Amino acid sequence: MSKSSSDQAAGISRRSVLVGGLAGLAWTGLAPSPGAAFAADKVPVIDTHLHCFAGRDSKTFPYHERAPYRPEAAATPEHLLKCMDGAGVDYAVVVHPEPYQDDHRYLEHCLDVGKRRLKGTCLVFADQPDSVKQLPDLVKKLAVIAVRVHAYAPERLPPFGKPELKALWRQAGELGLAVQLHLEPRYAPELEPLIEDFTDVRVVIDHLGRPFQGTPKEHAVIVRWSRFKNTVMKVSAIPEKETYPHRDVAPVIKQLAEAYGPERLIYGGGFSSGATGESYRKARERAASYLSFLKPADLAKVLGGTAARLFRLGA
Repeated sequence: MSKSSSDQAAGISRRSVLVGGLAGLAWTGLAPSPGAAFAADKVPVIDTHLHCFAGRDSKTFPYHERAPYRPEAAATPEHLLKCMDGAGVDYAVVVHPEPYQDDHRYLEHCLDVGKRRLKGTCLVFADQPDSVKQLPDLVKKLAVIAVRVHAYAPERLPPFGKPELKALWRQAGELGLAVQLHLEPRYAPELEPLIEDFTDVRVVIDHLGRPFQGTPKEHAVIVRWSRFKNTVMKVSAIPEKETYPHRDVAPVIKQLAEAYGPERLIYGGGFSSGATGESYRKARERAASYLSFLKPADLAKVLGGTAARLFRLGA
């Protein structure tokens, strides 16, 4: 095939991905806005999971007194944008990290620096009324797409089975937010009734559902969440075989991809304080290598097209 013919075929493929992605908005209940329409020959590349930190020495944006960890180095939005440019990342989602707890001032700073290239997730605590009541104002003030719920440390669990967690889930839906779950598989049964009851609330599952932080039987519960059409799986925090428990994650990723499909898979990862444009790109290429069995158009959805559709990145 000649170069011009090849380019023309690639353009048709990319246009097909875009048209298919926008058509898929029907199930989300969201209509595409003018800002969400990307150029017909380009499916955006989107990182849906990164953290920014002002650093341990910051006086302007100090870590919360209850911070479970305190990164020393800064990972700033300015550095993020440089890495995005170097890695060919169009848009990104800043996941508000636990060192700030429910103080969202640094997230606000990050989104202000990033303008339309960045959106964020927020963190409030269902069992703390003063924390939850700030959620409507956060949605009005910031470009946030989800509220994150952590269920992975015994000392920091949500109020399972209590009205407070159900109320937070309901409020997220009323505000147009997704619920973003960061969990160990053993806690999946506690969360499943909420996913099933609130079918109009999108649920984003972080980090492949942390497959190696539970038994295969426990993680199978999360795999089966694919039967709920409001669930989205995030291909992020891909474990290395060289690290404990030294298991090959490739079969897990294939299983999740087959269960959820490219219309409900999104990618995230690779940014840190020490990241460069090159390292950031290589992290994406590594993730893509685990999805090499997908058709190119479907891989493009996972690497950005699906997130653009679901979260109106750029809008």
